[in-house]
Amino acid sequence: MWPKRLAAGSVRCADVLASRRTASRCSVVHRGRQVSPNPLGGKGMRIALFSDIHGNRFALEAVLEDARSLGADAYWALGDLAAIGPEPVAVLERLAGLENATVIRGNTDRYIVTGEGPPPSLEDAHANPDLIGLFARVAASFAWTRGYVTAAGWFDWLESLPLEARVTLPDGSRLLAVHASPGSDDGEGIHPGRSPSELAPLIAGCGADIVCVGHTHEPLLCRVGDVCVVNLGSVSNPTAPDLRASYVMVEALASGTTVEHRRVAYDHAAFIEAVRSSRHPEAEFILNFQRGEKVGRSPHAAPSLVGATR
Repeated sequence: MWPKRLAAGSVRCADVLASRRTASRCSVVHRGRQVSPNPLGGKGMRIALFSDIHGNRFALEAVLEDARSLGADAYWALGDLAAIGPEPVAVLERLAGLENATVIRGNTDRYIVTGEGPPPSLEDAHANPDLIGLFARVAASFAWTRGYVTAAGWFDWLESLPLEARVTLPDGSRLLAVHASPGSDDGEGIHPGRSPSELAPLIAGCGADIVCVGHTHEPLLCRVGDVCVVNLGSVSNPTAPDLRASYVMVEALASGTTVEHRRVAYDHAAFIEAVRSSRHPEAEFILNFQRGEKVGRSPHAAPSLVGATR
């Protein structure tokens, strides 16, 4: 059984951001930079942020139910919504129907729209025939999802998704949400195996005090300079050992902002059956995640404040 709460499940951003013990809330000194007006009207708000749903409606529903039980006022989905999963359209329909929802794209959403894909490229396969099989498998996977989404009329909606979303919270902190890293939906991304010095160039000049990402499927909460960096983990296709859905609840008050990683159980057996009945060409690849065969990277020696609850 998973522990109900790890020690650092809920962390005030002030504790992460502060380079001095005198800090008392999430916001940092803006050093004369202009801060955009707070669209939340100065009141408190709870924002559920989640990423990497990968066509798993069972995990998505579990996350949404948990967020509702905590009084979520808004929902932010940070990309990788449809591909590498059995029910891409069900997920897109659910997200589009959510009230107070903000949705941005991930790299796999872009691949569906543009025809691009992860490595290996066609050129790589030409240069190294040993990669032809892998190239064909990846191409088949995205072609399946592209056809599914297009036939159901969701291609244009997916194409319209922006790269990032921003908001100024009631305490003045500026939150940036993006799939992989500021300015990018792809690449190595932000994960526990990278040191603060490796993360610093990715965060530099981001114009935010809190940066929320997904992409790597590995939860993280740490400080990089003056910025609170949060990886939400993933709703689906998890890294072992914890196979539950992962997301983050941000409680934003005028007095400060709290970030909480949450873990939510869902019906893995029903999802596995959906994968097997979907005729997805890469069903076994998807099921590898459900069997715990995808292991996260070892954390860097620098301290992390990541935690999980439930």
